[in-house]
Amino acid sequence: MELCDKEIVSGEILPVVIIGNGPSGICLSYLLSGYTPYLSPEVSHPNPLLHSKLAEQPRLSLLEQVPFHRALTCGRRAAALTWGCLLQDLEYLCEGLQGRSSNPVAVLFDSLLLPDSDFGLDHTSPLEWRYEPERAVPHLVLGKGPPGGAWHAMEGSMLTLSLANWMELPGLKLKDWMKDKRRNVRNDRATPAEIASYYEHYVSQMSLEDNFACRTTVTSVTRQPSSQEGSPPCWRVKGLHCHEGEELGDGSTLEKVPFSLLAHNVVLATGTHDIPARLGMEGESLPFVCHSFWELEAAISRGELDESSDPVLVVGAGLTAADAVLAAHHLSTPVYHVFRRSVTDPGLIFNQLPKMLYPEYHKVHQMMMQQQHQASSPPQDHLNSSSPPTSSSYTGYLSFPRHKVVAFRPDRKCVLQSDSGQSTVVQVSKALVLIGAHPNLSFLPDNGRALGVYPEEPITCRRNPIDVDPFTNEVVAAEGPGLYAMGPLVGENFVRFLKGGALAIASDVAKRQKQEDTGGSLLSSDRLAYKMVDRRPHAEIAHS
Repeated sequence: MELCDKEIVSGEILPVVIIGNGPSGICLSYLLSGYTPYLSPEVSHPNPLLHSKLAEQPRLSLLEQVPFHRALTCGRRAAALTWGCLLQDLEYLCEGLQGRSSNPVAVLFDSLLLPDSDFGLDHTSPLEWRYEPERAVPHLVLGKGPPGGAWHAMEGSMLTLSLANWMELPGLKLKDWMKDKRRNVRNDRATPAEIASYYEHYVSQMSLEDNFACRTTVTSVTRQPSSQEGSPPCWRVKGLHCHEGEELGDGSTLEKVPFSLLAHNVVLATGTHDIPARLGMEGESLPFVCHSFWELEAAISRGELDESSDPVLVVGAGLTAADAVLAAHHLSTPVYHVFRRSVTDPGLIFNQLPKMLYPEYHKVHQMMMQQQHQASSPPQDHLNSSSPPTSSSYTGYLSFPRHKVVAFRPDRKCVLQSDSGQSTVVQVSKALVLIGAHPNLSFLPDNGRALGVYPEEPITCRRNPIDVDPFTNEVVAAEGPGLYAMGPLVGENFVRFLKGGALAIASDVAKRQKQEDTGGSLLSSDRLAYKMVDRRPHAEIAHS
């Protein structure tokens, strides 16, 4: 929907504005629209302790599991505070749960939506969803493109890392949606194009469209002081909205119109795929050096690469780098693969993936291990070896473990250096630097650095996420209350876990609204003790 079509009165303060319309923003919109999770009386959770805790207050929804500091709870029991009904402690429900996320609410919600899924089990969720429009919180979701965010920009044929049901959002089974489209989910995984289409359909299916304003770019988010007319402090969100207008001089019909909104609560849900990470090396801006997988695809579509091309240099040891290796290998284009880790490093993503479930990435890992550069002979000799290939060898591939790029030269030669200091020069056709991406937080002062776990460093998903309260997702270092962050910005890369951030935020927003309705102030410093704890990561993660 066009932003100009929204009925927003000048000076009106919206309850919630969400910046980002990917799966994070979509899931939060779903919860804020009145869709409410309850414990089903017909299904038991396989974790008896969690089930018994939920059963203590079976009439309460998960959105009423309001977080309180330990000192305010009655022992280890539910918090005995009454707003017309008893409210349970979200922190209490999270106790004792373990999962692949460091966020306790993410582990809780994932355990309720996909019980024991890490063990390959397909238990029925003990949650039932009810549509209760009286619970709806007015909100607006801002996004640059269609609902689904960065998924629309991803390559369409590769399979996703996660299982298909891990990618789905509450209330609409992905496999059921795929069956309706008469398409099968291959190997229990789907393609990014299918996932993007699912998210866009989800917004329509759940009647969330009126809350979404696409083709918007946020340019600033600032704290607005209280006015002389008595309006309370809030957040001001400014940006540009593209909408259909009269034909312009360049032949386009899209017109950029400034907008300005006021909101009590702002949620940062932009993801981290906006700005490709760079090495910062000499010659990195040369035309043959690329920083995205899509640039490789474009070169392939233009017919620039084939078996006779000079090798493609792929830098990085993540899944995107592996996809680039596979794409080039499919064309029989030679590949030099450079990465800083050892192939046996436990932190390498390939050492964490089941071989049967991810055969294509296991193949890349085999190549990385079995065809490593040997300093005794030039790299080109390895690629052009005349020895017959064996069942475990891959023609035209050579890995450089524990190496880094130190320079790109205009003649398309790249200088590599091992961790022992030995240099190797390789001739390439293209170089692909695929070492991750950074979020675009240019709408925040100093790109949001002050909000990170390490305020002196840029915000990154893995090394310096935004520091948030683990039970509300409220930003710890914000200029005022009501600023939240979720998804990759707080270190949650997988869709299955970012849904927990939506639950935490929706619960906290509901709690704040209840406080305002009752005129009370139930919590003033309930998180002060937690905020004083040093939450920096225990170990730094080395560059791939």
